Amino acid sequence: MLLREGYTVDSVCDGYEAVEKIPSFKPDVILLDIMMPNKDGYQVCREFCSDYPIIMLTAKSDIVDKIAGIELGADDYITKPFDIREVVIRAKALLRRKGKETSKIITNGSLKILPDQRRVTIEEKELDLTPIEYSLISLMAQNINRVFTREELLDRIWGYEYPGETRSVDIQIQRLRKKLGLWEKNIKTIYGAGYQMMGDHRS
Repeated sequence: MLLREGYTVDSVCDGYEAVEKIPSFKPDVILLDIMMPNKDGYQVCREFCSDYPIIMLTAKSDIVDKIAGIELGADDYITKPFDIREVVIRAKALLRRKGKETSKIITNGSLKILPDQRRVTIEEKELDLTPIEYSLISLMAQNINRVFTREELLDRIWGYEYPGETRSVDIQIQRLRKKLGLWEKNIKTIYGAGYQMMGDHRS
């Protein structure tokens, strides 16, 4: 299906092959099955989530398994059985999000975002962010003081309707805050509404 849509596709049979193939293939999106031999999808996700957008595919439907994948840094999660057209739509959504990012340097006090390099620094110290964390902080930093609902963040960051999964936003915000250190207080929870990034006027 992806080949018919015009994408270049490669595949592997287990987690070890994935670890060997990904650095040379340099995919724009990884479709990652959890139940793989040798190394499972969670282990592979842990190694590559900082560098590549990942959609996890699994027969497991338990919310604990979904949260585990998201906490490791996966951008999306599809439970089997699924319609292959849904996989294509979600892959396209990740690619659109990646392509729409601005090239202008974004600053908010000590926070600096360099879109051309997909780097985020605070007081010149670089943060190790997953693609979804980067997209979240980039969007919010471009809209200082604006309140984003969870549903709006799902639509803007994930790029499609994602009913019933607003918990994904909370998990990603929690992960992002941990990496921001003292700067985490600049991302406020607006109870009953969503999230807001405050301006930071400190040098």
